Amino acid sequence: MKRNAWIAGSLMLLAGLISGTAMAQQPLREVTFGTNWLAQGEHGGYYQALADGTYEKYGLKVTIVPGGPRADNRMLMSVGKLDFYMGGSLIQAFSAVEKDIPTVIVAAHFQKEPQALMTHPGQGFDSFADLKKSNDILLSKSGAATFFQWMKAEFGFKDEQVKPYGFNPAPFIANKQSVQQGYVASDPLAIEKVAGFKPNVFLLADQGFSTYSTTIETRREIVEKDADLVQRFVDASTIGWYNYLYGDNSKANALIKRENPEMTDELLAYSVAKMKEHGIVDSGDAQELGIGAMSDARVKDFFDKMVKAGLFKSDLDYKKAYTLQFVNKGVGLELKK
Repeated sequence: MKRNAWIAGSLMLLAGLISGTAMAQQPLREVTFGTNWLAQGEHGGYYQALADGTYEKYGLKVTIVPGGPRADNRMLMSVGKLDFYMGGSLIQAFSAVEKDIPTVIVAAHFQKEPQALMTHPGQGFDSFADLKKSNDILLSKSGAATFFQWMKAEFGFKDEQVKPYGFNPAPFIANKQSVQQGYVASDPLAIEKVAGFKPNVFLLADQGFSTYSTTIETRREIVEKDADLVQRFVDASTIGWYNYLYGDNSKANALIKRENPEMTDELLAYSVAKMKEHGIVDSGDAQELGIGAMSDARVKDFFDKMVKAGLFKSDLDYKKAYTLQFVNKGVGLELKK
């Protein structure tokens, strides 16, 4: 009987080894992921997962397709040319529901939108409330149509205060009474290097602009028919973010610089430092539930603010814009320690 048990056990072990070898030899699942701009530190977690082999460990062969001024990766994802897309704020996702576009957010890797407003120091614009005194608030068309509408509804800003911003900092640098939009993880450094002063920086998220950002979006049909693929991509990307922020990110930065030669070691280091300082990626619910966390209450809070700002009607079924199915599982929390 002992001999038979030994043989049975050996056969089971052999079967397990064969099965494991077969799984290891399975071809990687090819996945395309479109970003919303050129490669940069704010995309670091995805490049980290690509550079350190995390995607491969999850059975994925991921191709990152950078965005840019001439790319429309959101549209390419919507029509099936890309599998996943890096979304911006929840406004885009609500708009997709409004237009009956069947896309859905499956994770939010930024707990805070990195959009900020900058002012000259020592000019009477040293608090967010002071910004209402400026008649030269330099905003892009999209900024004026989105977060500035919230600023009007919440704080009483006026349309006549807005001036066009063409992504050239020269008008801001020349006018000490002006305010300029910018991303907290990059633009303040650019101003400091060109103009020689550190601007005041007001992160809109800290003033109540409660949207998630740098989301992962995909088509609803993929969520419904291939949930395992979605889970693997979300989990691997989340682990990438932990390793990028708290581990050795040199290989990821090398990939970013190869994709976008305008990136420098100084700017990449600055981006990581500011993302940590401001809790862009790892704050709030993410500290307990894991990077990428979302909640119904948080999405509703932002939707209500956008309704108040006049961007959407209150009867929009905004819950179609996202799902909590793939997040809040604590994936990667141990890597921070």
